Amino acid sequence: MTPPTEAATLGLHTPTAARERPPASVYGPMAWMRANLFSGWLSTIVTLVLGYFVLQLLFGMVSWGVINAVWSVPIGANNLPDPTACRAVHGEGACWAAIGDKWHLILFGRYPFDEQWRPGICIVLFLGLYIVSAMRRFWRAELALIWLVTLIVIGLLMWGGVFGMPYVSQDTWGGLPITLILSTFGLAAAFPLAVLVALGRRSTKLPAVKLICVLYVELIRGVPLVGLLFMASVMLPLFLPAGSGNFDKLLRAQIAIILFAGAYVAEVVRGGLAALPKGQAEAADALGLSYWQKTMKIILPQALRLVIPPLVNTFIGFFKDTSLVVIIGIFDLLLSGKTAMADRTWQGTAPEIYGFMALIYFCFCYAMSSYSRGLEAKLSRSRNR
Repeated sequence: MTPPTEAATLGLHTPTAARERPPASVYGPMAWMRANLFSGWLSTIVTLVLGYFVLQLLFGMVSWGVINAVWSVPIGANNLPDPTACRAVHGEGACWAAIGDKWHLILFGRYPFDEQWRPGICIVLFLGLYIVSAMRRFWRAELALIWLVTLIVIGLLMWGGVFGMPYVSQDTWGGLPITLILSTFGLAAAFPLAVLVALGRRSTKLPAVKLICVLYVELIRGVPLVGLLFMASVMLPLFLPAGSGNFDKLLRAQIAIILFAGAYVAEVVRGGLAALPKGQAEAADALGLSYWQKTMKIILPQALRLVIPPLVNTFIGFFKDTSLVVIIGIFDLLLSGKTAMADRTWQGTAPEIYGFMALIYFCFCYAMSSYSRGLEAKLSRSRNR
């Protein structure tokens, strides 16, 4: 038998799977806990104290929301739910039966009950539109056509009056579809406006355009969204000719949200443009590209990649800010939930209803946040190659 070579003795030819792994004290969960949670006596005390409070909080939430919760109630007189079981556990357990009874009102507002399948389909179409738009293989010119067709279908479903569907006035729309309409149309229209404003504010050859963009951004950012919504809902009709300012309240709120979001997104885009090295523009000029070719193919894609985190953070903020339309009487998700809480049968169930609405907002916001992290990681890998 031939003696092992020096390379074999040193383990240079040992298969990867057979190599010895680092000890648990150096690599793994135990090593991480020792380094971050129990690195010293002070760190250990803080970890144990915080762990105690976290466990107490979790136990209280599980006890209130699961163990002692009431999930359904019997139907009493007049074909109405009997909330006696919920009142018996008030303060000790959740009354999820209120959600089971009022979810139609929370999700769809005052939309006619027999026609609520239509806004339900619209919610599914919105979700499908978001998923398709998030896939990079659909980032082509056809995506604009998909958006156009989907939004037309959503409008036909919500209004009706065609294909045998009864007409439903916009005054009766409400719930989650209103929140999705305001946020989707608002951000979809605000983004191109923001890009143009950001480019105009950095313009050196068009001082008049730059001045208009600066005034627009500073004026809009100097007014809270609540004030802008009041101006669009109450004051705008006063400055328009008689009869021309009577367009619906939802459209006026949508315009206010678009203008407000456009100003903030424009500053985020301008930050990305300012962070890009000047050599990119100089190289494009050396190749003889026109201004729009240079901007759309070289400058803007790189600038937007740099500002993905603040851009998505702004989108998340405006998705939640659509709830402010409640102050001008638009039946969004928040106002629908408040209407459900006003039912005398379910008095005292505000934590459950608010928790249900918070879960809906959290799901949408977390999805946007997770997607932005994944997109940023993919673009960073492609850039590092």
